[in-house]
Amino acid sequence: MNWLQRYRIRLYLRNSLWILPALSIPVALVTVALLTRYERAIGSQVNISPETGRAIMGTVAASTFTLVVLIASALLVAVQLASAQLTPRLIALVYRNPYRKLAFALFVFTFTFSIGVLVRIEDTVPRLAGYAAAYGFLLNLGLFILVIDSIGKALRPSTAVRLVGLAGREVIRAVYPLPLKEDSKAPRPLKALGDGQPRIVRNTVDGAVLAFDMKGLVALAQASNCLIELVPEVGDSIAASDPLFRIYHGGDDLTDSTLRNSVAIGGERTLEQDPMFAFRIIVDIASKALSPAINDPTTAVLAIDQIHHLLRDIGQRYLAEGQERDRVGRVRFIYRTPNWEDFVQLGTTEIRQYGRDSIQVQRRLRAMLKNLIDTLPERRAPVLRKELVLLTKLSQRAFLDLDDQTLAESGDLQGIGGSCDETYEHSRKAAAVAG
Repeated sequence: MNWLQRYRIRLYLRNSLWILPALSIPVALVTVALLTRYERAIGSQVNISPETGRAIMGTVAASTFTLVVLIASALLVAVQLASAQLTPRLIALVYRNPYRKLAFALFVFTFTFSIGVLVRIEDTVPRLAGYAAAYGFLLNLGLFILVIDSIGKALRPSTAVRLVGLAGREVIRAVYPLPLKEDSKAPRPLKALGDGQPRIVRNTVDGAVLAFDMKGLVALAQASNCLIELVPEVGDSIAASDPLFRIYHGGDDLTDSTLRNSVAIGGERTLEQDPMFAFRIIVDIASKALSPAINDPTTAVLAIDQIHHLLRDIGQRYLAEGQERDRVGRVRFIYRTPNWEDFVQLGTTEIRQYGRDSIQVQRRLRAMLKNLIDTLPERRAPVLRKELVLLTKLSQRAFLDLDDQTLAESGDLQGIGGSCDETYEHSRKAAAVAG
């Protein structure tokens, strides 16, 4: 099994809701068969009539099936609301939640188990299996209330953007594990890769680049004594017949299929190796909140909170050069990666434009930019200062009243209602003097 097949299986298992519930059906059938066989062997039974036992098990089965239907309906409603009110790119995260998968699987297990007990009631009612089905339903009832509560809370904008923010920080730390040091050199731009025409490996399917096997591609290049370049960046949309790889200085023994099996291409971007996608999701939530149809700047401020955390996290890390070397230090693999300017522009440009009429959004953006300038290394500051200038120009165009301009040009971590920059600076200087 190659890397691409393993990746697709892993991604499918992670994003699929039906697999655990489907597996719980044969598990329940085997469990009830073994348990009832054991009870017959030891003569364990409940002192009630078979008719009463069938009535109880029938009620448990019907009630548990109702819970299954209600949970499925609640998840579909959650998907629809998240898509309509926030962004369709949240759907994968709704289905990915492992606790909901386990709860759904437990409901299906209990339903199948109770049916198995029901069909095995003859002259006697099995004690252990009957108790397990009855008390399992009570457990499912409590779990159902908990799941409904969690689904309702998950639809809140604050919870949704926080969920994406946490996922974004995980992928940032995975893709950029090294901290940025004062003596760290800036990523070197790609230079000319040599004379002659490279061998081009073309793509065969339409979609977005989801991930690639970095270690495998470096090993392939080293084994074939060549240099491999991945043309598209993770997250790029690529069509069939577009260039996928360029091979330099050899690699004649590398087949096109081997190289294509090192890149995953799918219909929708994922967070696996794509930290920019976390920014994209949060910016989309903010943009929809700032649309005239919704007009919810507070949700946009909640989104900026998470963008602030993500930018601070990624600004403190050494961004990849896009060049991977073998053990002897020779460059074997080249790929494209976003730089600091790309992250800042994605995190601010659309929100600044769509929130041009909102003083709350402009104040929160300004507070974020100033805080990042103060807390991140100086090499990160130029693009942040440029964004501050653009924000000032926008506020001057958007607000004709001088008082509104002054209010918009004061940073506030709450948007409106918190301490502005001037109040914070005054308090800090006073504390320093007192200290």
